[in-house]
Amino acid sequence: MAVGHTEFPIMHAIQGVKLGTCNAGIKQTVRDDILVVEMADGGSCAAVFTQNAFCAAPVQLAKSHLGMAPRWLLVNSGNANAGTGKQGLQDAFACCASLAGEVEGLAQQVLPFSTGVIGEPLPVAKLTAALPKAVADLAETHWDQAARAIMTTDTFPKGASTVIDIDGHPIAITGISKGAGMIQPNMATMLGFIATDATIDQTLLQQCLAAAAEVSFNRITVDGDTSTNDACVLLASGASAAPEILADSEHYAKFADAVTTVCKRLAELIIRDGEGATKLIRIRVEQALNADEAVQVAKTIAHSPLVKTAFFASDPNWGRILAAVGRAGVENLVLENIEIYLGTVCIVENGGRSPLYTEQDGQRVMNQQEILVTVRLGRGEACEEVLTCDFSYDYVKINAEYRT
Repeated sequence: MAVGHTEFPIMHAIQGVKLGTCNAGIKQTVRDDILVVEMADGGSCAAVFTQNAFCAAPVQLAKSHLGMAPRWLLVNSGNANAGTGKQGLQDAFACCASLAGEVEGLAQQVLPFSTGVIGEPLPVAKLTAALPKAVADLAETHWDQAARAIMTTDTFPKGASTVIDIDGHPIAITGISKGAGMIQPNMATMLGFIATDATIDQTLLQQCLAAAAEVSFNRITVDGDTSTNDACVLLASGASAAPEILADSEHYAKFADAVTTVCKRLAELIIRDGEGATKLIRIRVEQALNADEAVQVAKTIAHSPLVKTAFFASDPNWGRILAAVGRAGVENLVLENIEIYLGTVCIVENGGRSPLYTEQDGQRVMNQQEILVTVRLGRGEACEEVLTCDFSYDYVKINAEYRT
C-alpha cells in the first residue's frame, strides 16, 4: 500500500538512450523481468554502488567495467546473484558477453545489475535466451515498461523526469528506480537508472551523481538493512545540441540541481512504497554542529522500531523520539537547548515535555498520513532531512513470505 501521490509521470525521452524489456521467467511469467538499456557511442557513464561487504556478483563486475566506456546496462529482477561466489561472477559475465554478442559490442561495455532473492544461482540460460527479444524492443520511449521490469516487492513503478534550458537548448533528465524493502542509505539502497542527453565529461558526471545520491538516496531508510545489490547509474548521451557542461560553471550548477531533484523524487517514491508502509515520515534535524551530526540523529530516530511502530499505531508516544535523540551518540548535548516538534506542535523543550503540549495536539498530527518530525539541537547551523516510513504488520508478512 503506497503512501500519497505515486502516479507515474510524463517521462521525457532521452536522445541517444533506448530501453527494451521482456520476460525471461526468472521468478514469474506475468510481467517483464529483463531490462536492456543502450546508449549511443560517445556518451559518458557514472555509477555509485552499495557499501555492503558482501556486494553481489553483478556489482563487482559493474565496478570493474565502469572504466571501459560502457554503453549497455543489463538488468534482471527475480534473482540477486548475490552470495553466489565465483560461479556468480562467471554467470554475470556470461550474461554480459551474451548481450554484447547481440549488439556487436564488448562484454566489458556492459554493466550488469540484478535484484531479487540472495543466495540462488542466476538462471543464465533463461536470461540469455530472452535477450534477443529485449534488444528488439529497444526504443527511446520505453521508460514506463522499464520501470515495471525492475520491480520486485514494489507495488508501483517509480519514475521522475524534467527538462532544463541551457543556452536556449533543452536538456532532458529522466530516471527510474526500484526499492521497497532492505532499504538503508549506505550509498543508494536500491536500483536507479537515470539518463540525460547532456554532454558532460565522465569525471564531472561521476561527481554530479555522487553529490546527488548523498542528499537523496543516502537520506532514506525503510528498515535499516543495506542491500548487497544497490546501484545507481547516470548515463549522459551527449545527443543534445546544448553546449558541453563544464565544471564550476553556471550550466553545471543548473544541471546538477536538476539531477538532484530527479534523484530526490525517486528516493521519496521508494519510501512512499516502503514494504507495508502506511505513513511517510520526514525527520528534519536543525541547529546541528555539522551535516554528519544532523544525519546521525535523524537516522537514529528513523531506524528505531519503537518510533516506527508508534507511528503505525498513530500513537503520540513522544518519549520514544526523545530517547532516540539521546542515544544518537552526539557528545556534549545540552538537553535544555533541544526542541522536538511533531508537525508544528512542540513536544519537548527545556529538557522535558513542553508545558503547552497536549495529547490531543499530538494525536492530531499522528493521525496524518505524512508527518514532519523536527529536532533542534541548539548547537550550530547545519540542517539535514531523512525520509522513512512506519512499521506495519504487513512489513513482517511481506518479508516472512518473501521466498514463497
